[in-house]
Parts: sequence; C-alpha cells; structure tokens
Amino acid sequence: MLKLKNKLAYVLGGNGLIGRSVIKKLENQGCKIINLDLKKDKNYKHTFLKFDCTNINSIESYLNVVRKYGHPDIFISCAYPKTKDWDRNNFKNIKIKSLKDNIYNQLTLPSYLIRNVAEINKKKKKRCSIVLVSSIYGIVGQDTSIYAGTKTKENLPYSIIKGATISLTKQMCAHYSKSGIRINCVSPGGIIDKTKIRSKVYHKLLRNYSKRCPIGRMAKPEEIADPIVFLASDSATYITGTNLIVDGGWTSI
Repeated sequence: MLKLKNKLAYVLGGNGLIGRSVIKKLENQGCKIINLDLKKDKNYKHTFLKFDCTNINSIESYLNVVRKYGHPDIFISCAYPKTKDWDRNNFKNIKIKSLKDNIYNQLTLPSYLIRNVAEINKKKKKRCSIVLVSSIYGIVGQDTSIYAGTKTKENLPYSIIKGATISLTKQMCAHYSKSGIRINCVSPGGIIDKTKIRSKVYHKLLRNYSKRCPIGRMAKPEEIADPIVFLASDSATYITGTNLIVDGGWTSI
C-alpha cells in the first residue's frame, strides 16, 4: 500500500508527458492534487494554478500559493520548459544565449523553487516528499548512433541540466533530511510520445532506440510515473537522496 489517500500533492508541469501520468496515478491513490502549469487542460478536474517556473515572480509567489492551499505533503517536479530553438542546441550549432536561457529556465529557477518548497515546509515543521525528474543522460553520455536517419542530434544543455538535478537531489538530502523532508530523483530513459507516433522519422528513432535498449523498447509514461509516485509515498519513508534509474537496462551496458 502506498498510503497516499488525502495527501496534498503539488505537481509542477502536470500537463506534460510524465506529469499527466503522475497525476492519474496520484488520483487513483486518493490524493488531493494541485497542478502547477501554464495552461489548464479542459478535461482536468483537480485544482489548477497557472504557474510559470521560468518566471521569478511566479516562484516568489509560491509562498502565497501555500498560504491559500496548504503546505504540500508531496511536491513533484515534471516541468520541461525548453526554448524554441532547443532542437538546435547541439555542439556545432548552439548559441551562448540559448545555453544560458535553457540552464536558467530548466535548472536555475526550478532549483530555487525546490529550495523554497523545502524551506517553507521546514519553517512550518511540515514533512514533505519531493521528487525530481532527471535522465539517463545526466549519468552517461548521449549515444548519437540512435539518431541515425533522423533529424535529432545530441543536446549540450540537456546533460548539464540533468546531471545537476541529480547533484541537487543529493545536496538537498544532506541538508533537509533531518527536518523530515525527503528528496529523491527518477532518471528515465526514452519515453514514447504517442503524439509523434505517425511520424516516419520518429518511427526510425524508436527502432534505433529499441535495438540499443536491453528491454527492447522505450518506456510508457506510466512506467515512469509509478516509480515517481512510489518515492513520493509513505512506502518509501527511508529512501532519500537516491537517483532511481528507470531505463530498461540502458545504463547497464
């Protein structure tokens, strides 16, 4: 039993590929859910708050959110605020502005927000479980062979951001664990995106990835959401500072 009924869970980026699945899993466990994202999904039935994690004013307003809705038992960060030129951020073509913007938007500001989550709960003496999302490419280098025959290339800031997310997890664990605040991280491998499934180029990427991955396929979003929800739950009360790799064996070979 995950023991999540009536827990208050904040999900940052709840409209994304992972976030939607996380919310569904939390809903099934009886959680009270607050989705922090840019736009409300018309089918979403829980509390939605417009929240821009790339805007310092939104982050500074987090205290007001807590005052109104309550201190979270769970805070899960699934946001992925990449810039419009994200696909051109390979070693050959990246521009310094894009490198700075992506690190600022995906790492600097979200890290400050997560720090605020922990600090505000600490002052209130409120226990909390925080879960971040990194990637296998925060652990190992990008295998560019899977991009053969596609338009995809390696991405410079991605590995910097995801590697730092793992380090942030460990550092915050060392600092906040005695205050009853657990922080963990999940590092997925490739996740299948059904919105791209009709693309021939995407099918090529899927085939290349599947040949390289020991389990023979990409993950379904719910296969990443389950470990996230586990780490957030009271079934993981002695787990903190960990980086749980969910990659179908990718980093094992």
